[in-house]
Amino acid sequence: MQMLVIGAGAWGTALAISAARAGTRRVTLWSRDADQAAEMARLRVNRRYLPGLPLPDSLRLAHAGEQPLTALAQAQDLVVVGTPMAGLRSTLLALQGVSVPVVWLCKGFEAAQAGQQGLLGHEIWSQLAPQHLPTARCGVLSGPSFAQEVARGQPTALVAASAHAEVREAMVNGFHGATLRVYANDDMVGVEVGGAVKNVLAIATGLCDGLQLGLNARAALITRGLAEITRLGLALGARAETFMGLSGLGDLVLTATGDLSRNRKVGLLLAQGQTLQQAVDSLGHVAEGVYCARTVVSRARHLGVDMPIAEAVVALLDGSLRPDEAVARLMGRDPAAELQAG
Repeated sequence: MQMLVIGAGAWGTALAISAARAGTRRVTLWSRDADQAAEMARLRVNRRYLPGLPLPDSLRLAHAGEQPLTALAQAQDLVVVGTPMAGLRSTLLALQGVSVPVVWLCKGFEAAQAGQQGLLGHEIWSQLAPQHLPTARCGVLSGPSFAQEVARGQPTALVAASAHAEVREAMVNGFHGATLRVYANDDMVGVEVGGAVKNVLAIATGLCDGLQLGLNARAALITRGLAEITRLGLALGARAETFMGLSGLGDLVLTATGDLSRNRKVGLLLAQGQTLQQAVDSLGHVAEGVYCARTVVSRARHLGVDMPIAEAVVALLDGSLRPDEAVARLMGRDPAAELQAG
């Protein structure tokens, strides 16, 4: 199997390492930065994003300028977009004319464009595909995963979601292995909503932990957060059972509690009194929850979906609430029956 991974950040590199490690796949990791690609080729490590984790000898490296991206992509069995959500649209446009399956790894909502709501990955695809990718089919690979652990070969389970069986099969064939288990799911909407919204909620749990509110408070926040994810997902057409799986509950628990979570780290730093800019600058990587929180709330309001935790996160990021005030707002909500509660 031949596979192209576009984007040599932490997650794209980790999955390229994992796929190439099997030895039965021809994997190419493509970087838009020729200098980064040259350094990785020389050192056989992605020093910026995954220092100390060697690249398999079989992993081929490529970069912009070597050959047209469309020609390279068309020669593959599977194309994997590993950019942040902000780069998904432009990458898909760069792949126009490609007929092989295209899947992405990014989790989040695109920033709102003039006159429209911010979009999930499959919604961006729906806008572009009729004109630019009429014969290609799409999917998303998601689930509870930290790049460092995948690159180290530590056990991980992911979800390969697509409306098309052949795309799900391509993702399973491309990534399933001894330490990476891949489960197929046809609810692409649910998988994308779970992957996007959990980043916002992880900021809230980081805030909770940073204020030392205790494990009881964290458990309550995660549980009510899952309810918010589910409500929004159902309003967008997802299935409820998806949110009890890896891309819902699993990804939320990992991102809300794991020390490697960038979004949780933002909440921790805000609780310590750092400004949002200081917190983001200290990460060195993208924290998607910061960039998509406002879009999550905007989409929810448009659909009439109550998301009080996400609302409090946006108020915190905008500076209209202090950390202690954000917690007080959540804890001060009126009592309600559990299954109806916001």
